[in-house]
Parts: sequence; C-alpha cells; structure tokens
Amino acid sequence: MTLRRLSLALLALALTAVIAALLIARLLFAPGPDAWSARLELGPIGLDVDVPAALRLITSPRFAPWLAGRKITSRFGKIRLDWDENAGLLTLQCAPCSLSLPALGKMPIRVDRLQATVRREVDALSGSFAIAAPGGDGEGAPIVLTGQWAGRLTAQDLRLDIRADTAPITHWYAALAPDLPELRQARIGGTLGLSAEVTLPGGDYALTPQITAFTVVGLGVEALANTRSRCGPASGLSKNSWLARAVIAAEDQRFFDHPGYDLDELAAALQTNHKAARIARGGSTITQQLAKLLVTGGERNSQRKLRELLYAVEMEQTLGKARILTLYLDNAPWGERLCGAEMAARVYFKRPARQLTPTQAVWLAAMLTNPAVAARQWQADGHIDIARATRVAKGVRGINRKQRTALVRRVTATKFSPQGLVAGSR
Repeated sequence: MTLRRLSLALLALALTAVIAALLIARLLFAPGPDAWSARLELGPIGLDVDVPAALRLITSPRFAPWLAGRKITSRFGKIRLDWDENAGLLTLQCAPCSLSLPALGKMPIRVDRLQATVRREVDALSGSFAIAAPGGDGEGAPIVLTGQWAGRLTAQDLRLDIRADTAPITHWYAALAPDLPELRQARIGGTLGLSAEVTLPGGDYALTPQITAFTVVGLGVEALANTRSRCGPASGLSKNSWLARAVIAAEDQRFFDHPGYDLDELAAALQTNHKAARIARGGSTITQQLAKLLVTGGERNSQRKLRELLYAVEMEQTLGKARILTLYLDNAPWGERLCGAEMAARVYFKRPARQLTPTQAVWLAAMLTNPAVAARQWQADGHIDIARATRVAKGVRGINRKQRTALVRRVTATKFSPQGLVAGSR
C-alpha cells in the first residue's frame, strides 16, 4: 500500500510539474493580439506560441547551450543544433535538406547539406550559411556555396536580407540539381550571385540574381537548326510578319534584347506564383519555351526549368534569334492536337499564315497563354480573352500611334467565327 501511494504521489507530482511547465510556457510565449504566432503541438496539447519571443529564447546565451547536440525533425529535414559559447553562435545543420516552393512546381529543391549560423544582439540577427554538395564524381573536394544574412525581429515579423556569394554557375547546378543528365555533357561558364529580401511569416520576397558571362556548350542544339516541325508545313514567316510581331508582344517583349532568359520576368513570375501558391504566371522567354517544346517537355518543376535554361542559353549562342523565332512559330501549340503557325492559320482562318491580317495575328498570338482553353472559349461563344488580345495589340512593335489605336479598336470590335472569318471583319 505504501509503494502504491508513493507511485501515485510521484505521478501526481510529475503531472503537476508538466501542467506548471505548460502554464509557464503559455504565460511566457502567449502571443499578443497582433503578434506573429504559430501553433505548437506537444502530444495531445497544443499551444499558440509567440514566435519572436521563442526566437529570442533559443538564441539567448542562457538557453542556447541546452540545445547543443540536439536534433529536431522539421519539414525541411532533420536539423542538428550546436552552440559556440565563446562566439555566442548557434549553428543549425540540415543534411539532407529540402524545400518545397509551389511557385516552382511540386518537386522540392534538395541539397546535400545546408548549414546556417545565428547570432542575436537584442532584435538584430545575423549569420552565415553554406550549401554543400559532393564535388565532381562524388569523390573530389565538395562544392560549397556560401553567403551571409541579417535580419530585424519585430513583434509581427522577421525581415531578412540574404546575400549569396558569387560562384560559378556550374557549382549552383551541382548543388541544386546534381542529377540533371545535361551536367554530364554540358560545359557551363559564367558566375551567379544572389541577393534577396524576405519577410516572415508571410514569405514575401524580392529576388535579385546577378549573372555574368553565362555560356553553355555541348548539348548539341545545333542539330535543331534544320529540324522539321511535326506540326505540318513551315510558315516561312519573317520577324517582321504580323504574326511574329504579335507573338513577341504576347509572349516575350524583350525577345531581341535578352540572352535567352529574362531575369526581370523570372523574378516577377516567382513573386506572382508565390502569392498564388501555385504556378499562375510563366516567366519563360520564347527561347525557353522552344527548349520546352523540343527537348525538356512540359512537366512543371524546378528540375525542368533548370534544364530548360541550359538549352535556351546554348540555343541563343548557336542558332540565333531569327532561327529560334521561326522554330517557335512552327512548333507552338494553338489548341488541342493543333500546333504550328501555318496549321493554326489554315484551321482557324482558312488562309496561310503569311496572309493573316493584323487583327487575326493578334487573335492567334493572344491564344498562346492557354491555347486549349482559348480554343474552347472561341468555339463556345465566338470570342477569346479580349482583354489579353487588347494588351497584345498595344504591345506590337513597329507601328505608329495611329496604327496602334486602330489595331486595338479592331481587336475589341471584331468577332471571328471559329470556322473562319465573319463577313465584314478585317
């Protein structure tokens, strides 16, 4: 009986201690009405935790030593924590580590090892980070990408300024996408550095890459110079044709100015897609789209985008703008089981692509954002997205203001039959 009473007393004491600890935690970390908070699940018990208060605690010299050598499981992977008492530095190491970004598709980005350090002085945080990957054949010296970060902690958020040191582009590929088959044959030149401003918990960010002398050799894209389209006869359109100009206005207004990729468009697309938590906007150039059509396929993930970028850069350096534009026009999708400018012009307007009117050219170019949906809408009510077609008309180059105004007016007023041109349309 005495042993039983002792056991019950110890159990009651343990429960009292747990309840007391939870009450203390609730008092210490209870978030204010506008504070940044997160739900912490401790078995059957859940607590709303003030995140800034928790960050201050775990980076304090009194508490951080308790974390040394501990491992936690997170959505990024298993994280090991260590504490350097002399430097006042908390170290986190995640190996392997992955991050899912809906803006880049369903496949997460994985790295072999990510290490970051954290130092806090009142509400100012700073540190460094390093991403490591096996070097070369996996037996050489590891490839390491490094950088620094700084942040300002408030009751509502954490604002970060992150800067990745400039490194060879081939090292970035080896760290972020080591399994790409193209890395075994391509010779990649150039350097890449990154800076980013990130706000947590919302995750809003502004990304600024700095790329210099990006070159790619060895993927064999020169074989595409004389390739024949599977879509049907070639259109023979020049860059000054109405359809070519309308397609550039619709898909890639800086086509003649960029080296195969458009950093401004890529950054804007990433931000839009992040806010939508899905791929809502494409940032690909015409050259990248051609790489997708002819080589990489259309699966939406970061691996495909990185492959696409390599082919786009080599295409620009090997094929040139004129051939890239021609190949795109002759292979672009224009509806279900319909591709190529010549076939689209003949099916939709019963005439060769060279004979399209400016209004017809804008109409076809406006379909490219989602050809199958546009074709179904056209079939159903005789219209495509007039707002988009109007934007395309406003972006066509090589015409004066009077011609542009007239083109916009015709695009908004004209209705085309899906089986041919309605009488009186121009």
